Amino acid sequence: MTSGENETNMRDLVDAIVRSLVDKVDQVEIQEILGTQANVIELKVAKEDIGKVIGRSGRTAEAIRTLVNCGAAKLNKRYTLHIVDQ
Repeated sequence: MTSGENETNMRDLVDAIVRSLVDKVDQVEIQEILGTQANVIELKVAKEDIGKVIGRSGRTAEAIRTLVNCGAAKLNKRYTLHIVDQ
């Protein structure tokens, strides 16, 4: 498996989780920004779905970040998840 496939897999992981949470699946946008020290995954969803992704007291967002960090640790990489407000 090449490095490009690993990044795609992390993006796909976030995509699968978020699409299962939201109502407006067609408005989910995930962009990956590759950095030298850490990679950033930017997530945009519809305004109506932002609460579902963040969750009560940020618990859902924190759970998604935990899964991303676990996957990244397995790849010896660093990832951060940013939920972008539209």
